[in-house]
Amino acid sequence: MPLSEQEQRLLEEMERNLYRNDADFVHAVGGVRGRRPNYRAIVLGVLLAVAGVGALIAGVALQLLIVGVIGFALMFAGVLIAITPSKRGAAAAAPTEPSPATKAKRTGGGFMDRLNDRWDRRQEGRD
Repeated sequence: MPLSEQEQRLLEEMERNLYRNDADFVHAVGGVRGRRPNYRAIVLGVLLAVAGVGALIAGVALQLLIVGVIGFALMFAGVLIAITPSKRGAAAAAPTEPSPATKAKRTGGGFMDRLNDRWDRRQEGRD
């Protein structure tokens, strides 16, 4: 069922207010573009999780509590390693200084472009 005109206007107004009042939230939800997944961490995490499942099953089969607890800890650590983004990958995906032509394009941009420029300067420690 499509939205009525009043509902569409209300939704657009809510979006504008969100962009205007909570730029940090919008940036956090939008995520960082261009970041590649760390396949080494994913593979290591999956291998640890599989080893943890094996240790957990072995601990239950042998009725050894410590082996089961270690298996659970391995599973948990493997999942954390697999899903946690690496700081090295985030640093590599950090934006570089834009060229003067790009800056000239951004200067004449809209409100969101100015907010993004301010955010970039703040992250670089220039503001």
